Amino acid sequence: MKAAERQLRIRQMFESRDFLDLETLCRELDASESSVRRDLDILEQEKILRRVYGGAVSLQAPPSRAFDYAVESVRLSDEKDRIGRLAAGLIEDGQTVILDGGSTVAAVARELATKSLHIVTNSLPIAEGLEALRNIELTLTGGYLDPRHRVMLGPFCEQMLGAIRADTLIMGIGSITEAGFSNNNTLVVGSEQKMIEVAGKVIIVADHTKFGRGGMIPVAPLSAVHTVVSDKDLAPEYIDLLRTNGIEVLLA
Repeated sequence: MKAAERQLRIRQMFESRDFLDLETLCRELDASESSVRRDLDILEQEKILRRVYGGAVSLQAPPSRAFDYAVESVRLSDEKDRIGRLAAGLIEDGQTVILDGGSTVAAVARELATKSLHIVTNSLPIAEGLEALRNIELTLTGGYLDPRHRVMLGPFCEQMLGAIRADTLIMGIGSITEAGFSNNNTLVVGSEQKMIEVAGKVIIVADHTKFGRGGMIPVAPLSAVHTVVSDKDLAPEYIDLLRTNGIEVLLA
């Protein structure tokens, strides 16, 4: 495949995916790593994507996708399952725990199913997975339902969160850099900031691809978080960054 054909194919791949790792690109394009890196450099200059550690992030405005949550759930699913098991081990019976939306937090929720907890969540998939369990007291936040991410957001959600106190928050995130934690959806950021405000301990669960990706809207500084649970592919530079800022780092 010629360079122009590869670059066209990469453009097409990013129309349906927000992030692609280098290994996947090489495999799907049947091309060497050096060739793909050159293609990514060219497309970055054309502002189609942004290079990040381990791959690239789309800068294109994707069409609305009804099953974004489902798409995200199968991306790095093994890593997310391991993160979920490790993060769930940090939660003790009897606690009140806020679970943010997102597929990585949903992996944590599955591992919490055997514990005795009061869970507060704005996530429909998490609520659906826990609703039949007698050992779990479940509270939904209410609010505007975002059909892409299947979470409840907005002023009503934030008002409800502001009325409670929780032992622990387990939250996913769009981006982690030295500037802090950030995301790209204003409504998501509003609910996440309120969750952080009312929780005694904040645990971020994020696979290694979320590091180095600058989100548009700041959620919180690094100092607001107590623990980050990621996977073993997390680059040492980010481990050092987190630990330097007093954050416990656990790798699944």
